[in-house]
Amino acid sequence: MTSAVPAEVQRARNAVYAVFALNGFLMASWVSRIPAARSTLDLTPGRLGLLLLCVAAGSAVALPVAGQIVLKIGARGALRVFAAVCSGGGMVAGAGVSAKLPVLAAAGLFVYGLGTSIWDVAMNVEGAAVEQGLKRSIMPRFHAAWSLGGVGGAGIGAVFAALDVPLVVHLTLAGAAALVAAEAATHWFLRADPHGEHAGAPPRAALIAWTERRTLLIGLVTLCAALVEGVANDWYGLTLVDGYDQREYFGAIGFGVFVTLMTVGRAMGTVLIDRFGRVNALRLSALSAAIGIVLVVVGPWLPIAVLGGVLWGAGAALGFPMGMSAAADDPVWAAPRLGVVTSIGYLAFLAGPPLVGFIADEVGIRRAVSVVLVALVLMAVLAPVERPLEPADGAPGPLSGKGDGALTS
Repeated sequence: MTSAVPAEVQRARNAVYAVFALNGFLMASWVSRIPAARSTLDLTPGRLGLLLLCVAAGSAVALPVAGQIVLKIGARGALRVFAAVCSGGGMVAGAGVSAKLPVLAAAGLFVYGLGTSIWDVAMNVEGAAVEQGLKRSIMPRFHAAWSLGGVGGAGIGAVFAALDVPLVVHLTLAGAAALVAAEAATHWFLRADPHGEHAGAPPRAALIAWTERRTLLIGLVTLCAALVEGVANDWYGLTLVDGYDQREYFGAIGFGVFVTLMTVGRAMGTVLIDRFGRVNALRLSALSAAIGIVLVVVGPWLPIAVLGGVLWGAGAALGFPMGMSAAADDPVWAAPRLGVVTSIGYLAFLAGPPLVGFIADEVGIRRAVSVVLVALVLMAVLAPVERPLEPADGAPGPLSGKGDGALTS
């Protein structure tokens, strides 16, 4: 390897950090102003829920074809195009809210969801290429950058909310800044195809990837990991408030503890992966989260529940990014496989919150979050499917069947 290649990979690494952080920043810019949107549009909780569902609907439409789009125009081209779509959707949503036009706001959020989902796949594809160029685990740190971008976006959103800045102004400024920064960052993406000596994936790769056993199982593991994270995002704070009779502000503090531990876990967890491998790291993560959830559910007093949140956050850190790395083991097939795994994984963010809500109506929130333990057991059992591929002679493995022996090897 020449000295120019490491420098190129290092620049690309920094660029991927940037686009992950920018994606989190845009998400938090909107989420931080949801209370303002509800007030401006005078929405009932049910109608607000329908409005928020538009983001998920846009993602659901785009994710099944995201891998094919990235495969067709490359991670750089896809990110440039869909960063514009994502930013533009947010601007339209802000305009719809400020103009008190719920239909326009819904359309903007649908476009935002469509854009951010393909942006997500593109940045993970580039992140996997960088990880392979560095020859060490780094994907969890990219996801930590997403979390840090979210913290920044939420902080700015809180300031703008305190100053009563109109939503259209806020989201226009945030969208424009993110778009310019993302465009600049993509200039540092890896330009040369490091796998050019191998035949590329076929045109129908995105469809074929849906038939591959290993890819589907990685998607199932990633779905379980996303459920562990998503349920905590939506319900851990409320569990502390309702289950332990705390005031609302303490729920926010508890959620902050969870997010902080998850971010730290992603930043530091690469050492765990490099030392023990994906399979052991995944099982240790599942064990940590399981112990944390048990403490939250049965803890006799509040400090035990907070300790549970710490272990839950640490355990939730690595599952999703490790799924992205496993899906991209064969660089030629990274885009279509990541599209499949991301699509399956994101189902948890759609189904998890209402599932826990329905159970909580019957047994209470503290007991309801224990449903995540089922996902953690499944994640630990299926962990071997994420064992890295080892194609013969360094050539990319075939699409169908490669890695199918992972569960028994």
